[in-house]
Amino acid sequence: MSFAPTPYAAPDFSRGALASAPDAALAPAPLDGVAPGNYHAMSIFPEYFRVHGRWLLAKESRMDCVAVLEGDEIAVREFRHLRAGDRVFVGRSEDGSEGIYVHADGFGAQAGASDTFAFRQRRSRETAFSRDYDELYDLLRYERDNGGRIVWVMGPACAFDFDARAAFSALVDNGYVHALLAGNALATHDLEGAYLGTALGQNIYTQQSAPLGHYNHLDTINRVRACGSIPAFIEAEGIRDGILFHCVKAGIPVVLAGSIRDDGPLPEVIGDVYAAQDAMRAQIRTATTVICLATTLHTIAVGNMTPSYRVTADGTVRPVYFFTVDISEFSVNKLGDRGSLSARSFVTNVQDFMVNVRKGLNL
Repeated sequence: MSFAPTPYAAPDFSRGALASAPDAALAPAPLDGVAPGNYHAMSIFPEYFRVHGRWLLAKESRMDCVAVLEGDEIAVREFRHLRAGDRVFVGRSEDGSEGIYVHADGFGAQAGASDTFAFRQRRSRETAFSRDYDELYDLLRYERDNGGRIVWVMGPACAFDFDARAAFSALVDNGYVHALLAGNALATHDLEGAYLGTALGQNIYTQQSAPLGHYNHLDTINRVRACGSIPAFIEAEGIRDGILFHCVKAGIPVVLAGSIRDDGPLPEVIGDVYAAQDAMRAQIRTATTVICLATTLHTIAVGNMTPSYRVTADGTVRPVYFFTVDISEFSVNKLGDRGSLSARSFVTNVQDFMVNVRKGLNL
């Protein structure tokens, strides 16, 4: 089966009310971090703003942010990044009548009943996923071979199993991973697995508990901190396996966002929540496929900063494909109503998912 992204049907601005729409209104931000009254809040969809008689697309978007005119470009900013005097778009009609048009069916218009990526589906443990897996394999091959960018978002469960760690390592080595977003726990338990053969004190293959194994993750963190960084720890301890080892070896960007309950944490963990958010969004800005594994909070965070589309270097508008994978139906369906054709869920053990993906890609 060959894969091609769902084609984008741009609005026809030469017809109907859009042809006679006024320019969008602008108002200055009154203070740093404060939007003017009646500001326009962004969605996950492609949005156009009429400026000097031309409709401009916001090329890099994020829901619940505001649009700012910068020269001839539309910048989309979080409220906290606004500066006094920024020219912010105002108006809350989305049909073009105020010079702002939200194009919610740009991909769905041509998708039709046969386009399995076009439907918003709630999934359950009884759903058949065979076709979903086959389509995912085709998508991943397409992304790797055609300049796409695959961002993985991982919870600690991904590091608890020997085969799952090996499967993700194979994906990294074969070009299917372009960035990893996670927290302190995923990195800690993966490094613990490589260093001491355990995750939270249990052997990652046999699940047998090691004597005083509850110290193992703390000993790992302490040793990494003594080395000063994860790469320095990998070098000093001769680490040769695991998720972090393969990412470091391949030069894959890894963003570790801190939380209030972190142990240690590892030196690379970003403790400032807004700095972590900025670092995550920096990776999402160019993502074309996002796969979230067993981490409800990280999945929600990434889902909220991922638009349903991406504008490529040649100006093509293409969809961003977004996957959630979790054993919990609640977790995978949390973002099921994002309104995006790209949202797809797998209800399964993430360790089994990783092994299936490796086998399906023949790695």
